[in-house]
Amino acid sequence: MMAKLKKVNLGIILFLGMFLWFILAFVIIPNFSIIKSVFFSADGVSTERLQSIVSSQRAVRGIKNSFLLAVTLPITTTIIGILEVLFLEYFEIKGRKLIKVAYMIPLVFGGVMLANGYMFTYGSRGFITTILLNIFPHMNPAWFRGYGAVLFLMSFACTSTYMIFFRNAFTNIDYQTIEAARGLGETDFKILLKVVFPTLKPIFLTCTILLFQTGLMAMAAPLMIGGRQFETISPLILTFTQRPSSRTLAAVLSFFLGLMQLVLLYIIQRNERKGNFLSISKVKTTIKRVKIHNKFLNILTHITAYAFALINTMPLLIVLLFSFTDYQTISSRHLTLKSFSLDNYRLILTSDTAYRPFVTSVFYATAASIIVVLLMMVVARFIFKHRTKFSTVLEMLIHIPWVFPGLMFALGLVMTYSHPHGIVFNNVLTGSLVIMLIAYVVVLMPKTFRFLKASYYGVDQSLEDAAKILGAKPLYSYIKIVLPIILPTILAMLAINFNGKLSDYDLSVFLYNPIAKPVGVVIRSNSSSESGIEGIALNFVYSVLLMTINSLVFFFVYADGKNVLRNLFSRKIKHES
Repeated sequence: MMAKLKKVNLGIILFLGMFLWFILAFVIIPNFSIIKSVFFSADGVSTERLQSIVSSQRAVRGIKNSFLLAVTLPITTTIIGILEVLFLEYFEIKGRKLIKVAYMIPLVFGGVMLANGYMFTYGSRGFITTILLNIFPHMNPAWFRGYGAVLFLMSFACTSTYMIFFRNAFTNIDYQTIEAARGLGETDFKILLKVVFPTLKPIFLTCTILLFQTGLMAMAAPLMIGGRQFETISPLILTFTQRPSSRTLAAVLSFFLGLMQLVLLYIIQRNERKGNFLSISKVKTTIKRVKIHNKFLNILTHITAYAFALINTMPLLIVLLFSFTDYQTISSRHLTLKSFSLDNYRLILTSDTAYRPFVTSVFYATAASIIVVLLMMVVARFIFKHRTKFSTVLEMLIHIPWVFPGLMFALGLVMTYSHPHGIVFNNVLTGSLVIMLIAYVVVLMPKTFRFLKASYYGVDQSLEDAAKILGAKPLYSYIKIVLPIILPTILAMLAINFNGKLSDYDLSVFLYNPIAKPVGVVIRSNSSSESGIEGIALNFVYSVLLMTINSLVFFFVYADGKNVLRNLFSRKIKHES
């Protein structure tokens, strides 16, 4: 190994040394601190803390609720997600383009923004609830609360998993197999069950596992919609963390999450070892949408498709509409033509306290996405070029944030660096401005590494060899040959990472500095009853601005927006000429 490392230049060795220090300080030690705090006390090995969790009714109820959500969420989301994909890609549905836009809403309107939108739409003083109370005065104003409300919200919010992964796989199936089954006289329903769905089993299982993980670690929806009657593990961890005397209980609950995560990864690996593979058509054949000939089923299908679109659209429309109204209208929930105003947007642009959280989040999301992409470009390149035991170990270390849940890691950072620590030169990092940025970078590492490493496989080695023979130095050939080829993946990861952290709440709430509150934490804070009407109005504007940014990124990265605009303008010029 040393002989191979001698071929590596000094700059890379120094970089790897610093990167290993980063992994040790901000990945290994914080997670180890949690495990240590669970099993060890001042007197040595102890199970006292585990027993304290088992004997706590509130903690046990939180664990049971998390399991309940983790088990039921994949079922409901899978049903909704598969139906939405079939409405878009398999059945002939009138107004398909409109409902397609509605089904894409969870991609740009999710997390704490969506929970806030649902609260204002269906909450005890929500817009829809106010209308319903006028019609049914004796109904319970808090009808949208608890387990059912959380499951309903997350079932539609998490269909983004199916819109990205399942839909892509569905449109790539071998359509000739469907035509063959149809030629043998099979009905459309049996074709779906016996031909289409078995082909999609690997991606179907992957979506199910991802949803199980999402339900298990749900934070924003249970916290804002669930209420006291439906507390899950993540909000409990947050509550215990805010009390220094209860942080060891939070550590034990985080450890439970970590154990469940390990079981989840074991299931994924076991599933992969079974050798499942996706059947993709070698000769591209466009799927022809089928018309439902049974009149009753056709009407029922259309009603269901439109109902799903309406459910996705309603909170977004209400947030957008009320972002342009004055405080009196937001307070009363009664819209008139005189209600509309630009005061909320004017406040965001002119008030330092109003726009600072937004600027803070943009800064942190931008810095984290750039830093992690630059880091992983170098590390992935090194691992791709050097197949040694050292590179294998390094790759495993990068994947640690996938093994331990983000909440456990965040709590580990708080507990480890709340006092001077030698590994960070005796600095106290808890409460500092840098610790949240570090956390963002760490949790983004595994996904960014996987995609960038995959992109290096797309570079033709003969091009680099030719440049080397012509005397080009490694850095020059990397910039001139390799970088242009992997640039689309780099840009995609910058965009995806930026979008993912722009409105982050789950990590930020543990680690933010009070003088630099991120917008996700402010939206959650403003949604409480103590914040008043101004807080609700600001939440609307924050949500609209975040949705606009997410939509632009989604348009240019996923929907090939650059070429769409180019084609649009070229057609316009031809038409005018």
